[in-house]
Amino acid sequence: MPRRSASPHPAPAAPTAPLPRAVRALLVLAVSALLLTACGSEGAAQSGPGGDRPPSRTQVDDPGKDGVRITAVTFGADSPSPSPTRAYSVTADSLPREEISAAYEVTNDSAETLTYTVVITFTSADGGAMDNQTATVRDVGPGRTVRGTVRVGFLPPGTPRVTGARVLKVTKVPAGEAPAEPGTCPASGVQVTADQGDAAMGLRVVGLHLHNCGTRPYTVEGYPLLEPLDEDLRPVDGVSVLKGTGGITTGLGSDEPPRQVTLAPGESATADLAWRNTTGAGTAVNAPHVRVRAKAGADPVTVTPNLDLGTTGRLGVSPWKRVDPQGVNAGG
Repeated sequence: MPRRSASPHPAPAAPTAPLPRAVRALLVLAVSALLLTACGSEGAAQSGPGGDRPPSRTQVDDPGKDGVRITAVTFGADSPSPSPTRAYSVTADSLPREEISAAYEVTNDSAETLTYTVVITFTSADGGAMDNQTATVRDVGPGRTVRGTVRVGFLPPGTPRVTGARVLKVTKVPAGEAPAEPGTCPASGVQVTADQGDAAMGLRVVGLHLHNCGTRPYTVEGYPLLEPLDEDLRPVDGVSVLKGTGGITTGLGSDEPPRQVTLAPGESATADLAWRNTTGAGTAVNAPHVRVRAKAGADPVTVTPNLDLGTTGRLGVSPWKRVDPQGVNAGG
């Protein structure tokens, strides 16, 4: 019998039985786990927890100023890099403001409890000021050290990179005479504060503000009582306090006679301090602080208008005037 020749086409393979559904699910889970592990390993090589590098804290050896010094500057985490080769730097554009901060400490070496107002400047590599922040540290007892932190404020795009911080200015007053903290009312029921003032062509004008934050009417008549003080809070000799500002400048209007002013709760009054920084023969007089009493017998409040009186030695003060609800002086 003749032998049958082999077919050029192989016979089809027998069909493979499908994998059970449970096995397929296990395989999918295993592959997914491998992929996630690989991605996580790559991410860990590029960034820290949360996808960001940890903050960088730089210790500062700062001699400080008037008992206040910077102890450390902290820069927030860099923006995460999408590839290992791309470099990022901590700049004002890439960091939220709360991620750049300066730690400071205040040490009171005096014999009385003080309240400090501290201005800290964040600086660039060339020493330029990028941002100023002010902190008030209250009730620092003798020999005590108090620590705190300030954070950089808004920095517009293009601002140079912040690289450090330094203490720019320190003022300190007796804690019992410090202006009341905003939003609080002292036991006297009145708040006394000084504004930032105006300066032009040697003329200085600073406003005193009296606010009745209590529950009873408060009456003043005449002029605030003033005592200029030096940096160590000692009385300054050689300063003549003038009733009225006409002897200093006519730019504030004619001097008006003092009147009785009764402030209902919530009402306010103002008075002006005026002086000239004119220097001639003699020794210039500076009085950073002024102890203010709204009237005789009132609790003192020490403000810091930084009187640079030149060689004139004269400080003019206007009488108290009521402020109407629109913020305009309204007389008695």
